[in-house]
Amino acid sequence: MYTVVNRVWVASDWCETFEERFRKRAGEVNGQPGFLRMEVLRPLSDGAPYQVLTVWNDKAAFDSWVGSDDFRAAHANPMPKEAFTRGSEMERFETVTAATADPR
Repeated sequence: MYTVVNRVWVASDWCETFEERFRKRAGEVNGQPGFLRMEVLRPLSDGAPYQVLTVWNDKAAFDSWVGSDDFRAAHANPMPKEAFTRGSEMERFETVTAATADPR
């Protein structure tokens, strides 16, 4: 698996708007080949960034999404610059091992 983590520093006055945009997103990514899941994590520490995780079958699936018309549509109406306290940071990871709950 291939995981992409975007760290996004959102100004406190814009947190609700940021979260709502993800709740109401058009879902363009959901049907992408190789897409597995997305999680938006709210920081619990002051000044910490939101974490937006997307998980893919592999790097090729993610790269295909980034090059798609659906990606352009999903990012066509960005929030204003004042909504952010600094630029975002993206990191990419390959899964070494994973565990899930035992369904007992």
